[in-house]
Amino acid sequence: MSFPKLTKLELKVLEAFWKLGACSVREIQESFAEKGRPAYTTVQTVVYRLERKKALKCVKRISNANIFEAAITRTEAHRRFIDEMLGLFDGRVKMLMAHLIDSGELTLKDVKDAEAVIRKAKKEGAR
Repeated sequence: MSFPKLTKLELKVLEAFWKLGACSVREIQESFAEKGRPAYTTVQTVVYRLERKKALKCVKRISNANIFEAAITRTEAHRRFIDEMLGLFDGRVKMLMAHLIDSGELTLKDVKDAEAVIRKAKKEGAR
């Protein structure tokens, strides 16, 4: 299944749904920190855009409020985002890894965890 390209605000709205579960546009808007909180209509536009992209789905209606929930998982959205980012580097991971190391964002533990994932993938691929 192909997932749509997501903007930074769309990811933030999805993050709120993953945290809160099924809820209304108002609940999502109020979940943002008061300082810098997007307007209700902005959140509403993003929610309906995410519904069109099939990242959210309307699960019920209470009075005149629609209740939505995430239709994609956090992992699926993050993988898509990472794939897009790697696309900016033409799939060359070395430049990204070098930046992560230089910035201190990549730790030795992260490298060991990655090695464990590689070993597991190789093992599963051998079956």
